[in-house]
This record gives sequence, C-alpha cells and structure tokens, in this order.
Amino acid sequence: MGISRHLVATLRVVRALGHVLGGLWTIHRSFGRLTPVERQQHVQAWSQQMLRIIGVALRTGGELPANGPVLLVANHISWLDILVLNAVRPARFVSKADVKHWPLLGTLITGAGTLYIERESRRDAMRVVHHMVEALREGDVLAVFPEGTTGDGRELLPFHANVLQAPIAAPAPVQPVALAYLDAATGQRSDAPTYIGDTTLVASLWRTFSSPPLVAAVQLAPPEPHAGRDRRAWAHDLRNTIGARAESLAPAAARSLA
Repeated sequence: MGISRHLVATLRVVRALGHVLGGLWTIHRSFGRLTPVERQQHVQAWSQQMLRIIGVALRTGGELPANGPVLLVANHISWLDILVLNAVRPARFVSKADVKHWPLLGTLITGAGTLYIERESRRDAMRVVHHMVEALREGDVLAVFPEGTTGDGRELLPFHANVLQAPIAAPAPVQPVALAYLDAATGQRSDAPTYIGDTTLVASLWRTFSSPPLVAAVQLAPPEPHAGRDRRAWAHDLRNTIGARAESLAPAAARSLA
C-alpha cells in the first residue's frame, strides 16, 4: 500500500474521530430531550455521515420497516454492521456485553438504546428476552445478529434460536436482512471490514479505513410471522433465507456497478 493510501486512511481516521466526538456531545447535551422519532433521525443521519467519511456507499434493496413492532435479523460480518443497519433503518440492537466497552463507539452504541446480553449467562439471556418482549409490545424496531459473533460473510454460522423467543411471545414479525461488503470498483466481496479470529478491533478499523472505496450491500426480505413454528425451526428457515440473499448480493451489486 502506497503512502497516498496511508494518507487517505489517516485523514479518514481524523474526520471519523471528530464525528464520533460530535455524536458523544449530542448524546450528552440533547439526546435525553428528544422524542424517539427525533433520536432515530439523529442516529440515521449520524450513521450515514460516518459511512461517507469511511468511504462506504450504501446499496439497499427490499422494503424498509416503516414502524414496529418488528425484529430485524441479520448476518454478522463486522463492527460496521450496526452503522450500516442504522444508516438504513435505525433500530435498538441486542448485542454482546463487551461491545459496551469499545472505546468511544461503545458509548455511542449504548446511547442509541442497545440492549446488552452476557451470552455465557442463561439467566441474563432470559432477562434480555423479557426486555425484548416489552420493547416489541411497545412498537419498537429491534435488531439482532443470531450468529452471536462475526463470520467471514461467505458462510453463515449457526443461528441461536433463543433470540426468537421474544417475537414469538410478543408476538411480532421478523424481517430477515442480508449484508455483504463489496469492493466498489469490482463488485466483488471485500474482506477489509471483517472482524474475525485473532483480528483486534484496532486492526479491523485501520484495514477498513485504509481500503479502497467499499459498498455495503443490504437486502431486506419480507417480514414474516412465526406461523406456528417453534424457535429452532424458525431460526433454521431464517438462516436459509438470509444465506441465499447474502449469496446473491455480490453478483447483483457487480451488475449494478457495471
């Protein structure tokens, strides 16, 4: 990578840091006085601007949920996923507890209303499901990554079915969402944003900031009720739906970019 790419990455980091600090100031100063709709508007605008700073364009297909209750269920590739989904349609995320401790980003994600779960604790999982049911009954849009951790974007990990207890109990529909990250020039899948294995958050951030322009491709399938399925059967069906749509995103994006 030449010095120009290092320079571009450094400039992106500086601009992104300023944008993060601006978001923290908004949360501290005015978030508590905003209506839920106004908060969503701020979160969406902030997320869209951050993607522009990083050099990530959005390509979205399918029908966006106008209102809740609905649970968005997506495959999980990167720390970017939350930004991308909030840029498309702001939601309250259900996330593993260590995200709360990410430098700066954790405060922003918490401020957006994230529900945190200690995945090793069965009791905590039941607590979070209870809060999810309450939020869905109040008409919220929630989002969850049922793989439980990030993958490479090519093959989905098994889905944890317990997250589907909430939409069954509420009851509320689930909307499958497929994500993929593509090289903007070629339309081929990019590994730059992946956050897997022994990769640190800092290393993943730098690799993303220093990459050529990217496309975040998002495909939303129609919302679906559980229709009498138990949560394991529903998780299996959702995984198949998301996997098929994620597989189709790269060639579809390549055609749209040609």
